[in-house]
Amino acid sequence: MPPVHSSPYFQMDNPTILSLLRQTTGEKRSKSSSGGLLKMFKLFPMLTSGCKMVALLGRPRKPLLKDSATTGTLFGYRKGRVSLAIQEDPHCMPMFVIELPIHTSTFHKEMASDIVRIALESETKTHKKKVLEEFVWAVYCNGRKIGYSIRRKQMSDDELHVMQLLRGVSMGAGVLPSPNEKESAADGELTYIRARFERVVGSKDSEALYMINPDGAPGPELSIFFVRGH
Repeated sequence: MPPVHSSPYFQMDNPTILSLLRQTTGEKRSKSSSGGLLKMFKLFPMLTSGCKMVALLGRPRKPLLKDSATTGTLFGYRKGRVSLAIQEDPHCMPMFVIELPIHTSTFHKEMASDIVRIALESETKTHKKKVLEEFVWAVYCNGRKIGYSIRRKQMSDDELHVMQLLRGVSMGAGVLPSPNEKESAADGELTYIRARFERVVGSKDSEALYMINPDGAPGPELSIFFVRGH
């Protein structure tokens, strides 16, 4: 992984990504602040019963979020890599799943910062399909290029397991029971954070997801950008 540099735009040579990132640098987005969810995220070591946490989060007393919001889930074994799944609704199958080239423990540390921006850049020149339908992506985290990923055509057994456990859950963070005890012992706990995101389509070549904090409290921001190169 490249060394950390002071510039938040280090190695970001795509002007569209730079524009999207700078758009949110000077202006705090109240909708995307994620203080409430990140407070839960920091409780991972204390959440020993993933099933109970999922059950509690799956039955809110009253609607907290807009029906039009997109669901995003970031999950993975502590000693493995983190995956991203995007759904139109927590009851349906994901429309986009990718394993990011960043270890889950490293991602947890990034989440402790005030601003987390993940940018995925496709170098494909065609415009015959939607940007989220692209397969090969260069991945940046907080301005640093961390590698390449390929969008899943089919989910793995572990990814299906997570989606089934979180079916109907609109938001939350914690530890999930692993489908394989031996794998869990070797790779650490299976952790997740799920939130609703405001989806903004900039053009046919760019989209952005901004985390929505339902309680409106100020806090760190999580944004995910998808850009197709020109």
